[in-house]
Amino acid sequence: MGKKMIILNGSPRKNGNTSALTASFRKGAEKNGNTVVEFFLGDMNINGCRGCFGGGKNCESPCVQKDDMEKIYPAYKEANIVVLASPLYYWSISGQLKTAFDRLFAVAECDSDYRNPKKECVLIMAAEGHGFEESEYWYDRLEKHLGWRSLGKVLCGGVMAVGEIEGTDEGREKLNEAYELGLTI
Repeated sequence: MGKKMIILNGSPRKNGNTSALTASFRKGAEKNGNTVVEFFLGDMNINGCRGCFGGGKNCESPCVQKDDMEKIYPAYKEANIVVLASPLYYWSISGQLKTAFDRLFAVAECDSDYRNPKKECVLIMAAEGHGFEESEYWYDRLEKHLGWRSLGKVLCGGVMAVGEIEGTDEGREKLNEAYELGLTI
C-alpha cells in the first residue's frame, strides 16, 4: 500500500526549477503507488506565526489564525512523508516555506508535550549557485529535533532561469535523481 506525501513547495515560481524537481519526484512517487499532494505556498495566503501558544485547542483547526494553512493541516496530519521544497534564497530556504513550516507548530500544540507527529522527510532545492550548506544544516537539525527520518535530499545548483534545469547536465541528472528517489518510496 502506498504512502501519503505532502510537498510544501516554497518557490514563488510554479514553473521554476524547484517545481521541475518536485514534478519529477512526484512522478516517481505516484508511479510507485503513493498519493502526493503539493501545495504552492507562494499562491497561498499564509500569515507568519504569532508565537501566541494559542493553538492546539481544536485539533481539526489547530491554529488560532484562519488562513490557507487550514488547507495544509489535514494533508500534513495524514501524510507519512513531508517534502520540503525551496529555491535557495540568501543561503537558506525561502520565506514562503519557513513561514508555512513555522505554522505547523500548532499541530504539535495538540499534544500536551508539544510532540510533533512522526514523519519521514525529503529536502528538494534548486539554486543559481551551489551553497546549500546552511539549508542542509537547518534540515538536518530540524529532522533530528522533530524525530523525523530523512529519506534523502536532491540539491541542484547551477540553475536560475525558469526551465534552465532541463538544459544542463547537472539539472537533468538531478531531475532523474528526484524521480528515482520518488520511485524508491
